[in-house]
Amino acid sequence: MSDSLAQLNARLLRFARERDWEQFHSPKNLAMALAGEAGELLEHFQWLSEAQSAALDDAKKREVAHELADILSYLLRLSERLDIDLIAAAEEKIAINEQRYPAEKVRGDARRASEYPD
Repeated sequence: MSDSLAQLNARLLRFARERDWEQFHSPKNLAMALAGEAGELLEHFQWLSEAQSAALDDAKKREVAHELADILSYLLRLSERLDIDLIAAAEEKIAINEQRYPAEKVRGDARRASEYPD
């Protein structure tokens, strides 16, 4: 985990421990909280056009930033509880996706991997 992610994770852990909330931070509960926050993020974009979603005013962008921060916080707590290195996991997943979606085969075409002809 990068230094900045590790520092943020340590701060989140300290925050939970100071409030005796770690007892509530089971992987199941953290995953559910993460999904809930993702839903709250989606609410900000519901019914917006593509253009509107890309041109948020400052107040809306701040609200979206706070939802993203909540998502990141729960994601970090969940990874800490499961002892998963998010950076290593992301690097591994990118390598998998590079194999599943070779640039020369999929460029400009956003389908699921199983939908591309062999």
